[in-house]
Amino acid sequence: MKILIVTGKLAENLVKNQSSKSEHEVHVHVVDTPIAAFLTPQRIVNELEGGGAQGGYDLGSFDTILTPGLLRKDVAEVQEKTGIATYKGPKDAADLGIVLEMMEKLELSSKTPADKLIEDELMKRALQFIEDFENNEETRTELLEKPENITVGRLAVGEDFPMRVLAEIANAPLMSHEELLKRAEYFVKSGADMVDIGMVAGETLADRIPGMVKLLKENLDVAVSIDSLNPVEIRAAVEAGVDMVLSLDHGNYEEVLPLLQEKNIPAVILPTDYSKNWVPKTIDERVESLEKLRKKCRGIDVIADLVLDPINSTSIVDSIIACRRFKERNPEPLFFGIGNVTELLDTDSVGVNALLAGIAMELGASVLFTPEESGKTIGSVKELAVSSKMMFLSKSRGSIPKDLGINLVVFKDKRRGDGITEEADVPSYEGKIEERFVRDPSGSFKITIEESEGEKKIKVVHYIKMEPQIAISGFTAKEIYDEILRRGLISRMEHAAYLGSELQKAEIALKTGKNYVQDFPLFKKFL
Repeated sequence: MKILIVTGKLAENLVKNQSSKSEHEVHVHVVDTPIAAFLTPQRIVNELEGGGAQGGYDLGSFDTILTPGLLRKDVAEVQEKTGIATYKGPKDAADLGIVLEMMEKLELSSKTPADKLIEDELMKRALQFIEDFENNEETRTELLEKPENITVGRLAVGEDFPMRVLAEIANAPLMSHEELLKRAEYFVKSGADMVDIGMVAGETLADRIPGMVKLLKENLDVAVSIDSLNPVEIRAAVEAGVDMVLSLDHGNYEEVLPLLQEKNIPAVILPTDYSKNWVPKTIDERVESLEKLRKKCRGIDVIADLVLDPINSTSIVDSIIACRRFKERNPEPLFFGIGNVTELLDTDSVGVNALLAGIAMELGASVLFTPEESGKTIGSVKELAVSSKMMFLSKSRGSIPKDLGINLVVFKDKRRGDGITEEADVPSYEGKIEERFVRDPSGSFKITIEESEGEKKIKVVHYIKMEPQIAISGFTAKEIYDEILRRGLISRMEHAAYLGSELQKAEIALKTGKNYVQDFPLFKKFL
């Protein structure tokens, strides 16, 4: 394929470098402007029609024209006037190499930058691979014959399947049924494969369990578990039709095991005896204690929980080694309590969840368990759901978890910027804050993020003389300030600039799950 790439002066070297690696015949036309994003389709047409001979090429000989991806307008006009198929290239010239590599596999667009199309295509392929695996009944049946794989309800769980995310609703009995269902539905929407009813430690609230189990089973299409060591509560849950029990240990198994055997319900087993306040101290004690309990729990499927410790408590390293040692000697699925770490670590949960999911995958874990109890762990269920997919793809392809088609890069970018900056020969000044405040006679605005009908939106209320006049809601800053401008609700330039800044902060908060408070910064300094 013969391709003509149009770019500006600042990106010239990078574009030529990326193009030189392509198997296609590529020519680069450099427009006499520093920033390619300032180009228009008509300017490109004028350049190409007048610069072909100067550039040493016959315009009509090209199969495809690629324009900069940052152009705002549709570049179909270039194709109409030149007769050559014209598409947008990537926004970042550093991505040009992969675009050229996938040229014949991609359905390029005159409106959407090519790098976005690549991301979408890779994600589509990745998700399709997982969907095809999950829907292959013949493979599922074959894999479930292996001792390391079991079912929880209808859900296949085990080393040969994607790690399943179990989301805990902490202190569930203290919630109304409306609150409980709302929380559960949020977890399922976030990607949870199972929902856990977390009971209240130190209390017996068995009478509330049947209603909770019934509510969740009737409204959700996922497995439901109970999180309790209390035999009375476990009995109530089993009789109500729960799909799995968390947890059995040396202190309660004798009373609970017959119930599970009768109903053929799997259980998570612990190497502890909380009835005597005993927990294992060493790696060997954990493994040997759990192996002993496993032998006692004949007649049911079990998932082994070696108990992942928080950092610098007992030892997260020892708990991981215990998982490895147990798995080397036993086929049972492993339970990985990631929430034990994230809830007790003051850092954003995204990277921690991805890393721990990767460790879990290498250990052969089958269940990733987490609540979302603190602000810093909001979104952990979704993060683990994505991490599970990433690790399943990585394992299936025999590759590192990079360039899989799906990722958890949220606050940073996968690639560095191209480093291209414009050196403008103009006067330069340092910005400074204007402390003087002048009230806008058209009114003021109160900006919040509110939830309505299960969706969070930005909400702006317009006030005149402290009296509310109108409320405007939307998912993006532009939706709201365009409406404000249409209605003529703002009259001062500095007020408009302030409003745009605050609305953009609110949109970022909406996307990232941050708390938004008007006039206060979203992000704090590390130190």
